[in-house]
Amino acid sequence: MTPANLRRAVGLTLLVSLLAGCSGGGEDLAGPASGARELAVGGVSGEELAEVQVLHVGNGAEPGSIDPHRAEGVPSSNIQRDLFEGLVNEAPNGDLIPGAAESWEISDDGLTYTFNLRRDARWSNGDSVLADDWVYSLRRSLDPMTMSRYTFILNPIRNAESIAAGQMPITELGVRAIDDYTLEIQLEGPTPYFLGLLTHSASYAVHQPSVEAYGDQHTRPGNLVSNGAFQLEDWVVQSHMKLVRNPQYWDNGNTILDEVWYYATEDQTAELRRYRADELDMTSTVPTRQLAWARENLPDDLTIAPYLGSYYFGFNVTRPPFKDNPSLRRALALAIDRDIITRQVTGAGQLPSFGWVPPVNNYEGQKMPEADWTQAEREAQARRLYAEAGYSAENPLRTEIIYNTQEDHRRLALAIAAMWKQVLGVEAGILNQEWKVFLDTRRQKIDTQIYRGGWIGDYNDAFTFAELMLTTSGLNDTGYSNAEYDALLQEASMEGDLARRAELLQQAEAILLEDLPILPIYYYVTSKLVKPWVGGYESNIMDHHRSKNFYILRH
Repeated sequence: MTPANLRRAVGLTLLVSLLAGCSGGGEDLAGPASGARELAVGGVSGEELAEVQVLHVGNGAEPGSIDPHRAEGVPSSNIQRDLFEGLVNEAPNGDLIPGAAESWEISDDGLTYTFNLRRDARWSNGDSVLADDWVYSLRRSLDPMTMSRYTFILNPIRNAESIAAGQMPITELGVRAIDDYTLEIQLEGPTPYFLGLLTHSASYAVHQPSVEAYGDQHTRPGNLVSNGAFQLEDWVVQSHMKLVRNPQYWDNGNTILDEVWYYATEDQTAELRRYRADELDMTSTVPTRQLAWARENLPDDLTIAPYLGSYYFGFNVTRPPFKDNPSLRRALALAIDRDIITRQVTGAGQLPSFGWVPPVNNYEGQKMPEADWTQAEREAQARRLYAEAGYSAENPLRTEIIYNTQEDHRRLALAIAAMWKQVLGVEAGILNQEWKVFLDTRRQKIDTQIYRGGWIGDYNDAFTFAELMLTTSGLNDTGYSNAEYDALLQEASMEGDLARRAELLQQAEAILLEDLPILPIYYYVTSKLVKPWVGGYESNIMDHHRSKNFYILRH
């Protein structure tokens, strides 16, 4: 073994030791996973329902909002899918199915979508759900006064981008009610993923009288009127949200659960303890350090599945030291060993990533040119670029990684900071923030240099990743702006030929990976625990689940 390889081996051993001891919670899981169960799940037939149909779900961070047009983040989306129903819905396996619209027609040129609404659809207060509700809601979602960060997702609709920018009145949006139960949406150009887009909360309808009566308080218990299978009964911040069956829902007869309780569970180890105590029927995730224990002790409960998401670090490219400094950004990207991260830090089957777009339909993702190099070659190049950027052992980069409070994010930030120190001599501190504070810090771009990021696709198409980095994207917290990149996405959004469209998106991704405002780390998988008595659970690439499909078996 060469001296350089010996130093590297020693360094990685120290890193693994650091990760093994950087958070508690693993040592207290010894012993049986749960007490012996008196009854076989599902009774004699295996299909008998429990008398009490209540589901308890760990949901990660406390949602900042459940307003469909203002909320962001997976925890909010999980709850919104129970409270609201879009024009298009999703089957348990992720297939698109009719939702609030029972059918639709698409014009031959792909520019006009006509939705036939269900005549038996009702708001939770009994009001009919009408085409005018969707006109009002899509306009509200794009209205600058709503302050949505997701307006970009509706850009395919005619005039949407100009309206969101305040350049046109909202009445010019390409949406109209032909009659009470017929809605027409006109697009700027053919958009193959448009129906999938309509499963996103930015396109949901809200109840206009309630919004106008209660303003910012319209999502509080007692005020919220929704059109989904469940309605909001209680919300105790940093504790739980209680949803109860909505008897006005058009498909209530096929809903089995009576209540769903969502719990704020940022502390993953505490969430696992609650699961073991049968206080939760489903977790939001499994702590990395407990995956091996879960595989051994709860193999029938553990589910790990592919997930349409990218885990990354974002650079604030609007301020020093990363503004106008691509050499420094690339040096940091090359100095991390993604194989070690995915094998020893995360360990659930995540795929090391040197690109931005994970595997999606009709698209071949692009990679950083150094993806096929050895790690030693990448690190040598990282040192050259680090010096080129003006840094050295005598003048090290001093920076900070911010992340939202969660054990696994902390472990990964520690690992990467250690790799940067070992390979380049970088002095990187880490700082955790509560979810809502973290989002606000990223958004302001004042106190951030490097931040943890995770982007989960809003629909199964490469564009959902590409559009995040548009100059005009409300969620582009790097501050990245590249006119050529924006132009390629604009052309792709108007292109009806799928092969040509894919080429344009690939060109855009290649530009992004040259500029590197983001540091790709890995492609996600989901790992969670689901009790054997939860019926109807099915993994899908989007990890989208609706409680109306679940039921509790006798146990």
